[in-house]
Amino acid sequence: MHPAFSVVFFTTATGAGYGLLTLLGLLGGLGFTPADFWLGLVGMGLSLGLIAAGLLSSAGHLGRPERAWRALSQWRSSWLSREGVASVTTFIPACMFGIGWVFLGKSGGWVAVAGLLAAGGAVTTVCATGMIYASLKPIAQWHSRYTLPAYLIFSAMTGGVLANAWLQAFKLGSTAVLSWALLATLAGWGWKLATWRYNDRLEIPTNANTATGLAGGTVRSIEWPHTEENYVLKEMGFRIARKHSAKLRLITQVLAFAVPAILLATVFFLPWPLGAIASVLATVAQLAGMLVERWLFFAEAKHTVTLYYGRE
Repeated sequence: MHPAFSVVFFTTATGAGYGLLTLLGLLGGLGFTPADFWLGLVGMGLSLGLIAAGLLSSAGHLGRPERAWRALSQWRSSWLSREGVASVTTFIPACMFGIGWVFLGKSGGWVAVAGLLAAGGAVTTVCATGMIYASLKPIAQWHSRYTLPAYLIFSAMTGGVLANAWLQAFKLGSTAVLSWALLATLAGWGWKLATWRYNDRLEIPTNANTATGLAGGTVRSIEWPHTEENYVLKEMGFRIARKHSAKLRLITQVLAFAVPAILLATVFFLPWPLGAIASVLATVAQLAGMLVERWLFFAEAKHTVTLYYGRE
């Protein structure tokens, strides 16, 4: 698949934003994190800013962005529509929670309820995003048991690392949040390796014979269905060399997982502000690495439609 930057940025930014929103709703709403104006304003600003930026970026990938609202009407059958409905709906309790926690300085009661609803909406939205890709049967690399958990794990990972950096910057470092960020990063690394191993060993049963329905013999393409490259090939016929894929996988492991894990581990032993600096560097490295990982997620996927163009 063609890795459009708008979609790559969308999945990275919203995953981190929703992961952070989940932790904010739980920590702030239940009173584990103090209701401080600047602390809450920065936290909610980071979370909702990443979510809004990601959603706007995804709309830019559409041919007619002004018609994006129409996708919300297909929620009965479309995971893309369900994601849109969930994302819009989540903003309601998130804004209520932000008003109570940030501007009114409250936690517990209705603020806790709003925070829990915002956290639940964030998780639901991430699940819907994952199912957009996991439900696509023509793309075997996505239509597997690894896709949906990956979205949830990566959201928890990037959100946790962001939350740790946010708390460290305000001298409110939490061992529990730091531990969560480190464990989620290690879990994400393990899951990504397992996913790559599965995809590399994947035997796709579909070929030119089964795609055309012509049994017996060997079906081959004499010429393309079109005389020049079209939308289908631009979006779904992207190919990446194996050597480039291996290099980008290594970059992903270093930036998204190894470097953040090492930096987070050192935070346990560093005084402030060194711990805060290490936490911010871990966040920057991980988000950069996740942009590479998301690019690979699209670039390495193969759509069955390319069989009609003579590509096995």
